Amino acid sequence: GGRARQVADAAIAVLAEHGARGLTHRAVDQAAGLSPGTTSNYARTREALLTLTLTRIAELDLAEGAARVAGSGLADDVAQMVHQWIIEPGRRRRFLARLELAFEATRRPELRVAYDEMGRGFRTEAARLLAAAGSAHPERDAWTLIAWVEGTAFYALAGAGGAEVPSLAELRAQVTGLLASLCGDDAGAA
Repeated sequence: GGRARQVADAAIAVLAEHGARGLTHRAVDQAAGLSPGTTSNYARTREALLTLTLTRIAELDLAEGAARVAGSGLADDVAQMVHQWIIEPGRRRRFLARLELAFEATRRPELRVAYDEMGRGFRTEAARLLAAAGSAHPERDAWTLIAWVEGTAFYALAGAGGAEVPSLAELRAQVTGLLASLCGDDAGAA
């Protein structure tokens, strides 16, 4: 319900701001402006809190993805998505929170399962879009496209690329070149 979403949204903000170590039930209560103990009602354990947060991120990402796919074209859509992740505060927070969860998942098998399941959903969707764009190897190319998307956002937000954030035009040029190499005329030659 609405209260669970409020808790999850506050947890996203806490993760982005303070990292995984700062994610406590009390910190989420405070960030959400809820009375102490509220977060515990929705997520008893730390594991449950991490999973609740991940589920909310997936829900928001998928809702946005669905809205975006109705757009102009794959290169534009992907470039816009990455640009928003980098510059728009809410999406930027969500991407940073997702990175924190990715690192946590390397140490927590249950979270790993949930994280990988979320990732499979995105890869399936990417493969579908790439097949429609003419990829001869949509499964393999989905991996490449997602690696570009996540790597580019990581480089701009947490890596050494933050000093010079790429413009939307630069991102569009990069992803257009990538898609041409994946879905171009020579795709069948591979």
